[in-house]
Amino acid sequence: MVSTTKIKSVDFYRKIPRDLTEASLSGAGLSIIAALAMMFLFGMELSTYLAVTTHTSVIVDNSSDDDFLQIDFNVSFPALSCEFASVDVSDVLSTNRLNLTKTIKKVPIDPHLRETGEEYHPTPDLDLINHGDEHHDDNTYAAMSLTGGIFDKISHKFPILVVNFYAPWCYWSSRLRPSWEKAAEITRQKYGPDDGRVLLGSVDCTEEPTLCTKYHIQGYPSIRIFHNGSDLRDDHGHQEHDSYHGNRDTESLLKMVEELLRPIKKFDGITNHAASRIRKAPVSGGCRIEGFVRAKKVPGELVISAVSGAHSFDASRMNMTHFVNHLSFGRLISDRLLTDMKRLLPYLGLSHDRLNGKWFVNEGKFAANVTIEHYLQVVKTEVVSRRFGQEHSVIEEYEYTAHSSVAHGYYYPVAKFHFDLSPMQVLISENPKSFSHFITNVCAIIGGVFTVAGILDSIFQSTYGIMKKVELGKNF
Repeated sequence: MVSTTKIKSVDFYRKIPRDLTEASLSGAGLSIIAALAMMFLFGMELSTYLAVTTHTSVIVDNSSDDDFLQIDFNVSFPALSCEFASVDVSDVLSTNRLNLTKTIKKVPIDPHLRETGEEYHPTPDLDLINHGDEHHDDNTYAAMSLTGGIFDKISHKFPILVVNFYAPWCYWSSRLRPSWEKAAEITRQKYGPDDGRVLLGSVDCTEEPTLCTKYHIQGYPSIRIFHNGSDLRDDHGHQEHDSYHGNRDTESLLKMVEELLRPIKKFDGITNHAASRIRKAPVSGGCRIEGFVRAKKVPGELVISAVSGAHSFDASRMNMTHFVNHLSFGRLISDRLLTDMKRLLPYLGLSHDRLNGKWFVNEGKFAANVTIEHYLQVVKTEVVSRRFGQEHSVIEEYEYTAHSSVAHGYYYPVAKFHFDLSPMQVLISENPKSFSHFITNVCAIIGGVFTVAGILDSIFQSTYGIMKKVELGKNF
C-alpha cells in the first residue's frame, strides 16, 4: 500500500503552521479590498454570461410554415358604409377572391371612429335582385319628388314613407324606375287620401346632396323606409330608419308595402320574402373592417372598396380616408411570448406595425376619384436560440416597410395594400456563452486578484522593512 507520507509529498498546497504566521493591519485591509474586487468582477462576469449576444445574417427564406401567409388587419373608414364595404385579395398568379366575409367583421362607426351599432352582416345574393319591369325612355319619376324643404313634413305626416334615393345617371336607378313608378301609382290608388298611411317618394341625390348625405346614401338606388318620424333620435340628430334590399320588381315592392302596413311594430319575425329583406339602415356613414385573410406568398394586393351588384356609386363623392388600427403579416406574437422574450426585443426591428395608428386622409382641392395606395415590402425575421446546447426557433415574424401615396383615376376610389414578399429572410442567432468559459473566468478572477494582492502585500512589507532598517541605522 502507498504510505500516507508519499501521498502527502504531492501536495501543491503545503501548509505553514499558524504559529509561524503573523497577521498585520495592512494585510487585513488589502484582503478586504481584494475580496471586494473579487465580488465586483464576479458580478460583472455573471452579467456578461447572462446577457444575450446575437448575430444577424441575411439568408434565403427557408420558412417552416406553409405556402400561405396570414394578413391581420383592422382599418376604419369614416366615409365608407358597411352596406357596400368589400374586401378583395388578388395576386400575380391570377388568384382573385372577391368580397370575403367568413373571416371579416364589419362594424358601423361615426366620423370619430366610435361604434354606432352592432356588427353588420351583408345581404346575400344582392346581385340576383329581380328588377322585373322593362326600362323605358321616360326620364321622369311618377312617384312624388321630395326635397329637403318638405321631407321632414312628409315623413311626419305619413305613418310609412318609402323613399327611393336615386341618381339620374345611374344604370340601376334606371332599371328600378319603371317598377317604382308602377308601384307608386298602384299604392296611391289603393291607399289614397282617405287612407293616408303610406307614400312612395323619390329623392334625386344630384339635386338634393345635403339630404342624401344626411341619411348616408352612398349607393344608388337606395330604398329607405321611415316610420312616421317617431323614431327621431337626439344622439344622432336624425331619424333612424330601415333599408330595403329585396327584389325591385313591382310585385315585390307592393308586397313590401303591404307588410309594412300590417299592425306589427317589429319585423324580425316576418317570413314574407319582401319584408325579410328589410333591415335597419346605417345611422352613420363609416365602417371599421377587421379580421384576417390568407394570401399566397407571392406579390399581391389587399383591396378595400365599395362594391354592389345592384347599386352605382358617384366616384366624385367617394372618400377612402382611413385610419389603420392594425396591420401585420404572419402569426401574431402573443403578449405572453413577448413578455418572456423581453431580452430579444432590442434585436427585433418591430416594424410589423409600420402603419399602425396612422391616418391616411383624402382631402383638398383634388380629392375626387382618389385611390390611396400602400406599398409594403415584407421580410421574414426569425430568432434562433442556442441555449442549453439545443437550437430552436423562438420567434418567427414578418416585418415590413411601407410607402404610401395617392392616385387619381377614372374608376371608383379604393384603398389598396400592395404587398411583396422578399425571397430573403433576416436570421438573428442568439449565442450564449458556455458555462465552462464562465467558470474559467471566475477562477481567473479569484486567482488573479489573490495573486496580485499577495504581490502588493509583499512589496508593501518589503518597503516597510527597508524603511525600518534605515530608521534604526540613523538612530545608531
